[in-house]
Amino acid sequence: MNKTILHLDLDTFFVSCERLIDSKLQKRPLLVGGTSDRGVVAACSYETRRFGIHSGMSMKVARRLCPEAVVIRGNASIYTKYSQQVTDIIKDQVPVFEKASVDEFYADLSGMDKFFGSYKFASELRSTIIKESGLPISFGLSSNKIVSKVATGEAKPNNQLRIDPGYEKPFMAPLSIRKIPSVGEKTYHVLRNLGIDKVSVVQQMPVEMLSSALGVNGVTIWKRANGLDNPPLIPFHERKSISTERTFEKDTTNISQLRTTIFAMAENMAFQLRRGGKLTSCISVKIRYSDFNTYSKQVHIPYTSADHILIPKILELFEMLYQRRLLIRLVGVKFSDLVTGNYQINLFDDTETMLRLYDAMDSIRNRFGEMSIQRAASMGAKTIGRFHNPFNGEPPILLAHRKQ
Repeated sequence: MNKTILHLDLDTFFVSCERLIDSKLQKRPLLVGGTSDRGVVAACSYETRRFGIHSGMSMKVARRLCPEAVVIRGNASIYTKYSQQVTDIIKDQVPVFEKASVDEFYADLSGMDKFFGSYKFASELRSTIIKESGLPISFGLSSNKIVSKVATGEAKPNNQLRIDPGYEKPFMAPLSIRKIPSVGEKTYHVLRNLGIDKVSVVQQMPVEMLSSALGVNGVTIWKRANGLDNPPLIPFHERKSISTERTFEKDTTNISQLRTTIFAMAENMAFQLRRGGKLTSCISVKIRYSDFNTYSKQVHIPYTSADHILIPKILELFEMLYQRRLLIRLVGVKFSDLVTGNYQINLFDDTETMLRLYDAMDSIRNRFGEMSIQRAASMGAKTIGRFHNPFNGEPPILLAHRKQ
């Protein structure tokens, strides 16, 4: 039976989310990412791309190229919310799918042509996502993941494209070698130095030639150029850890600022555990100094999601770790060994008042946002409150202001 693989990709996802929130941003040049000179562009609207702007570019350079662009710091919890909404729609419609990133999905529709029609199904799924989420999305449909992903790129913005079986190679032939997944900047320059600019040239070459120039990656590129590479679909699964990091705009030894930041991270992530119905039994803290040397410590604890247990442990790890007294560039907190479950009352340490306090604080956060209520000890770190790590299988959302 021939495979039929669908690739879905939300168009300029962060930008589209911001425009849903504020309609005044429609059709305006928009940059999402870190706003300081150290920041990078996490996402950019199509209006900015004619200026040569792309994701991963320094925000300082992007602002210089397009001074009229609106710059937004970005809010990971908002993007997570919309990503989860789309994920839920796909989960309801497709029995097996892969969530490759926060805005990218694969689904195996093999065999569906006998009953419904895979292209018709994919079209209706896309229409449902657009209607229910308000977000633009594109898809590619073909016999394998790689060709489908390339087809999605050619369909954008907000469109769809099917490549029928047997037409994978002709479809790929006229495209730039940049369009082949896994061809990054370094590999692109190697191929250009070999006189290769189009996929059709790769298709005509012996695989041994690319193998001798690029090793195993050369064989992969040759297969992908010929529409032959067919990596397996990785079924959607739950996350086993969550983490967050903060890169300071200026390296610091301000111990009060460092403790406040760590405190806020631990408090926010403990809330994420409870909201996701999860418990952790392994916590760790990471420090990166100004010389880029990075150190971490971890400890195993009884399963919990309680602030009053996790926060002191995180601060204790930080105190044990911070021995060099050098300028710090980055701090991070990670919870791992996650399991599904609710916080178990500790009959010796917990009080009814404390448990009611958790319920009340979490209710306020769920209704009005993660930063709507905080402990006094974390108030000084309010500018880092935009991290959110869901428990639904997708890779974490990394915003530019967390540049490492």
